[in-house]
Amino acid sequence: MIPACPLASLPRGEALRVEADPPIAVFHTEDGEIFAIDDTCTHQDASLADGWLEGCEIECPLHASRFDLRTGRVDAPPAKLPVRTHEVVVDDGVIYVKQSEAPPNLPPGVTVKGQV
Repeated sequence: MIPACPLASLPRGEALRVEADPPIAVFHTEDGEIFAIDDTCTHQDASLADGWLEGCEIECPLHASRFDLRTGRVDAPPAKLPVRTHEVVVDDGVIYVKQSEAPPNLPPGVTVKGQV
């Protein structure tokens, strides 16, 4: 598992980018839930951690695609492919992310290490 940050350092309504391959975005909703998804929008290379969080949806800051944090599903175009979701564990006040083994849906031109 990847340690993201102490829970106390991620306020409700905020997100952070975790350096992984590909990067992961961790969100703390206003309701106190914690979610983790791939940080890169599936439409074009943009950080979802920099987007607008509303409820359990994140809106991409580039072209306003929206994704459901619970499922990764696209809720608004132009993105067509879902983002990969990751399991989150909070242990002893620290947020950990268990990276999904499913292949990521990355936008054209973006690759992960060891992949062409």
